[in-house]
Amino acid sequence: MANIVEITDFSDPSLDVYARLTEAQLLNRFEPAKGMFIAESPKVICRALDGGCEPVSLLMERKDIDGSAREIIARCPEIPVFTADEEVLCNLTGYHLTRGVLCAMRRPKLPAMEEICREASRVVILENVQNPTNVGAIFRSAAALGMDAVLLTPGCSNPLYRRSARVSMGTVFQIPWAYTGEWPGEGMEQLKNLGFKTAALALSDNSVSIDDPKLMEEGKLALLLGSEGDGLTDITIANCDYTVKIPMYHGVDSLNVAAASAVAFWQLRKQK
Repeated sequence: MANIVEITDFSDPSLDVYARLTEAQLLNRFEPAKGMFIAESPKVICRALDGGCEPVSLLMERKDIDGSAREIIARCPEIPVFTADEEVLCNLTGYHLTRGVLCAMRRPKLPAMEEICREASRVVILENVQNPTNVGAIFRSAAALGMDAVLLTPGCSNPLYRRSARVSMGTVFQIPWAYTGEWPGEGMEQLKNLGFKTAALALSDNSVSIDDPKLMEEGKLALLLGSEGDGLTDITIANCDYTVKIPMYHGVDSLNVAAASAVAFWQLRKQK
């Protein structure tokens, strides 16, 4: 039996997660075990549930109770389902709900970097990528194009931010990911101890083409992608085994990091 709760009081503390807490507050860096996130849209919510995430409550338009959210409600019969008309929900959250459904969930415990890399042959490292849309798009490409895991340096935007998870189409719950240690020192050392060769995607006088045969033959390869404005740091590039570039035409010298990631993942995927 669904636990339907009609919204009558905007000040209800149960609605804080949707109405009054920022992404940073939801992350709860000082008490990670109490951290939460918001999954947006039925597909993202279902993939989060499939990934073992624990739901706390749902927020949706009335029409979605017997519509697009019916399967989700059936899977989570005990949690409250807060509901109202679209205009009320927009006023509450401050934005238009994509497909009308949000789910507050507890943040899962992240695996250690070594755990997800031990059996991997192709991993992605994001260095200080701060745009949530780019992070989500990179995760989607990584999952679709044969990457085994994604690693993020401490300066990256969190993949469970609402926009990141939505843009990823829920693949943040399908492909393993973790944060590196101190970067590049500790993190780079861990990669090399795990047997990875490292390839920095960057323009340089000594860059090799992304389809270089030697690069393609590496058994364990970590591809590094840098921030939207500055790219990879000089110290990171200097510590990599390869510096690689995507050949381009018409005088174009770079792509958006999300677009570049898709090209590189396709080219460097490990043939099964």
